[in-house]
Parts: sequence; C-alpha cells; structure tokens
Amino acid sequence: MQLGFVSAILPELSLEEVLSFAQAEGFDCVELMCWPPGKAERRYAGVTHIDATDLNEETLVYIQGLIQSTGVGISALGYYPNLLSPVVEEAEIALAHLKKVILAASVLGIGVVNTFAGRDWRRSIDENWSQFLEVWKPLIAFAEEKRVRIGIENCPMYFTQDEWPSGKNLAISPSVWRRMFAEIPNPSFGLNYDPSHLVWQQMDYLKPMTEFGSRLFHIHAKDVRIDRDRLDSVGILAPPLEYHCPKLPGLGEIDWGRFFSVLGDAGYEGAVCIEAEDRAYEKSLESRKAALRQSARYLRNYLENTTD
Repeated sequence: MQLGFVSAILPELSLEEVLSFAQAEGFDCVELMCWPPGKAERRYAGVTHIDATDLNEETLVYIQGLIQSTGVGISALGYYPNLLSPVVEEAEIALAHLKKVILAASVLGIGVVNTFAGRDWRRSIDENWSQFLEVWKPLIAFAEEKRVRIGIENCPMYFTQDEWPSGKNLAISPSVWRRMFAEIPNPSFGLNYDPSHLVWQQMDYLKPMTEFGSRLFHIHAKDVRIDRDRLDSVGILAPPLEYHCPKLPGLGEIDWGRFFSVLGDAGYEGAVCIEAEDRAYEKSLESRKAALRQSARYLRNYLENTTD
C-alpha cells in the first residue's frame, strides 16, 4: 500500500508546493483536487491543484516533470459535486467537468478519478434510481474507454440544512453498493472507501472491505468521534454534525490495526490517503501540515507492516 493525503486541506499551496511538501514528508502519493477554478461552495470544495479545463501540452509536460522530479505519485484526481442535483444547470455543469477530469486523468496516466454518485436530497433512493442509471451508465462507459476507473466515495453528504433530509450522495451503504454494481457491473466502477462514514451511521466498517474487495479502488483515511451523550440526547435523526465530528486517524473510534488487517486480507494494494478534516487542526497552514505529519506518523505503524 502507498501512503498519501488528499490535497483539499492545502488549498493555498500550488501544485508544485503540494508535491514538494509530500516529498519532504515521505509521502508516496497525493490525491489532487480538480474543481473548476472559482469560489468554493462548501468546506474542502473548490480546490484546484490541476485545472482540467486548461490542460494543454505545456501544462502536461510541467505536471509530469513535477511528478518525476519529486518522486510523488498521483493516486487519483478528485472532484466531488452533485451529478444528480435537481438544479438542472448544476448537474449539467458537474457532469461536463467530471468528463474533463476523466480526460485529464487519462492523458496523465492516472488510473483513478474519485467523486460522488450524487443525489436529489429531497427524494428517496428508489426515486433517484432511474436518474442515477441514466447519468452513470454512459459515464462509466466513457471512463472505461479512457482507461480510467471511477471511485465513488461513501459519504452521505448530509451535514448542513441545505442537504436535509437525505443528503447529496446515493452511495451511502453496502445495500446501495450491491445495487449499483449489479446494475452497472462494469469493472471500471468502484469505491473510494472511507470507513469513518460507516461509523457515524452505526454500521460495521470492516465487513464491506471483504465483500467489496475487488471494488476498492482508493482509500480515504479519516477517523471520527461520536459524542454518545449528545447522541442519546438528540438521536440519529438529528443533523449528523450534532453528534459526531471528523478526527485525524488515531483520535477517533476506528481500530486501525483491525482495519489494515482486513484491508490487506481483502487484497488491497493501492493508495491510502489521509483526509484531514479535523477542525482542531485547521487554525493555520502550519497546523494543517502538522495534522498530515501526525496522521502519517500514526498510520505508518500499520502500513509499513503490511508491506513486510
């Protein structure tokens, strides 16, 4: 396995600075954010370390030179919009840009693009399903043609009031993934697996890695802390941020030893990228860099053992 991080936590750094930091800290790889240039609509969104809208030959040579000179690989390109938004213009813009990100990954020789399935948050999973298939069947075929695999992150995207009541991502649970892969069995369609999202949904985060081992294209390493007293007070139907918060690996409820044991047994040999979203470490650029260092130091206890 290769240890990396998600570049969204370093929005003010250039691509060269991100890769130089990764090199200096001994990271193997980075998942690079590829949002369209412009203003972010939510935290960790709107970060552009590779601009897929302006990828000319000169830029390609520059990016490939940085990868070669730093020795840091690109585990995936990341773009996480809502492709099934009921706002037609939003959905169309998201789909068009995701295709550009897939093309960027193809020409750069990067094998994975990470994203969300999307969802009309006002409707049930069944009510979203026909639109999901209409969008995703041709999109996965397009990605396969470009020799790019799509990793869907399993975050429900239900945190704020504008995402109420059902969140903005369909791919939230094993039952949904089974249905997704049954109806779109293309081997280019898989998961960008984040165990923390199952924890706060009160689900087992180990079992799915065995069942969906062949669909694990990329891993996000993020922990989570559940405030049990608060959960007892507000219940699971309250907005999730009322009773849980993302934490750095080792500072939450995930047993990372068991996690990597099961992940290794599932045959996974790809990237594990730290997704730092711990607000306690977000006061400055230096504190966010420290969060990545601390997370890497902790996870290397397990990652290095998996490659012995």
